[in-house]
Amino acid sequence: MAGRGGLLVAGTTSDAGKSMLTAGICRWLRRQGVDVAPFKAQNMSNNSAVAIEPDGTGGEIGRAQALQAVACGLAPSVRFNPVLLKPGSDRTSQVIVLGQAVGHIGAANYAEIKDRLRATVLETLDDLRARHDVVICEGAGSPAEINLRATDLANMGLARAADLPVVVVGDIDRGGVFAALYGTLALLDADDQALIAGFVINKFRGDAGLLRPGVESLTELTGRPTFGVVPWSFDLWLDAEDSLAYDGRVLGRPAPARGSQWLRVGVVRLPRLSNATDAEALACEPGVQVRLTVEPADLADVDLVVLPGSKSTVDDLAWLRERGLADAVLRHAAAGKPVLGICGGFQMLAERIHDDVESRRGAVPGLGLLPVDITFAERKTLALPSGTAFGGVPVKGYEIHHGQVSRPAGDPFIRLPGGAGEGAVVGNVFGTHWHGAFETDGFRRTFLAEAARLAGRHGFVVAPDTSFAALRERTVDVLGDLVEEHLDTDALWRLIEGGAPGDLPTIVPGLRVTEPATGVR
Repeated sequence: MAGRGGLLVAGTTSDAGKSMLTAGICRWLRRQGVDVAPFKAQNMSNNSAVAIEPDGTGGEIGRAQALQAVACGLAPSVRFNPVLLKPGSDRTSQVIVLGQAVGHIGAANYAEIKDRLRATVLETLDDLRARHDVVICEGAGSPAEINLRATDLANMGLARAADLPVVVVGDIDRGGVFAALYGTLALLDADDQALIAGFVINKFRGDAGLLRPGVESLTELTGRPTFGVVPWSFDLWLDAEDSLAYDGRVLGRPAPARGSQWLRVGVVRLPRLSNATDAEALACEPGVQVRLTVEPADLADVDLVVLPGSKSTVDDLAWLRERGLADAVLRHAAAGKPVLGICGGFQMLAERIHDDVESRRGAVPGLGLLPVDITFAERKTLALPSGTAFGGVPVKGYEIHHGQVSRPAGDPFIRLPGGAGEGAVVGNVFGTHWHGAFETDGFRRTFLAEAARLAGRHGFVVAPDTSFAALRERTVDVLGDLVEEHLDTDALWRLIEGGAPGDLPTIVPGLRVTEPATGVR
């Protein structure tokens, strides 16, 4: 492949910190005046963002690549994530190529399209490297998933094809980080190992000096340096892409309430949850506690219930009923307390859903809290709309959905510039197809004030100065600071410019099991 400088950030596991470290390196390089772009060849995530290209076409990319674009000072582009897989079940995923849905695949038929996907990935990276000084690539999962190596597009398969040096990041918070780093290298063949230039230890809590003996031993065992130890940061929680990031804890870092009462928000953690980042915008407000849950009991004492997006609305609605969560939502609404549905969650609130596209189950009853019908269309809606709500409050968002309102009724939640309505509101129940709407500060504050009123939380006061955009910028600045302060940036720059050193040793891969010795001792 032709091109200029580059680097691949791989990880020992999912959620090791690849996405955030990539964003941090991008922000560090941008501060040096480098024209840098992010790239993830193939992503598997239901947390996505909409990118609008200069020619007006739109498409989906992974949420992490949208954040990395912010770190680079660039508008999101489908070129930053040419292949996106959105799991709709345990066995199949929707395939997004350069932003557009092209069908569904399972593990059995993935091999049928891998060559076409590989060509798209390499051509796209080639184009990015021609346009930018540096491209920082993010791997997927772990490069040591040897069962997937033959079809790999995102880890060593990409590094080999593009001659990219690789840095492997390990999450010490999970334990066993030295074994994970060493084992990742040792499981690779010699040609793959030749591109593994070193390691980064991530999410460390405490005195980094305590790690020095282990770091020195790792260097002796592998012949590779550890470029730094990145400390745990409580400021990093926005734009989570991996589902492992949502582990049931309170979301975000709730700041103290401005008034005498908190607003408690319960977000149902659907099995096929998508764009859960919508809840992060609510969690950034002082005095708002947001918790993801799968337990009906947890909804009994919250003020606002949120049904978030779903990659498979009908299947997740069935799960909602099986878990007893549907009844809990209905009881909450019947008590006059606010319920909010976003995209798939909005569709669940409808009276009837007609789905011959995702689940192919035809007509199924919804929860009946909003007097609308939803019909799934083959063509997915992708847009960056804007409008007003609550009598003139501006709001912007993004749309990624197959479901369409086929029988509108009730009052619209949002008014479009031409006067048409979007979503629906009936009393204390709100629904919209727009993701990201609550990132609009005035709209979010107005909605939360209304939710508090409906819930009887009269002591809750919305902060007038919270800026979601500033919080996102602060996130990438913190990431850039961590890279500058805790990594050997001179060594990283040498890798980016010159590639992996040519004298890296090979760890004897795959020590084989041998037959036990025969005879009697």
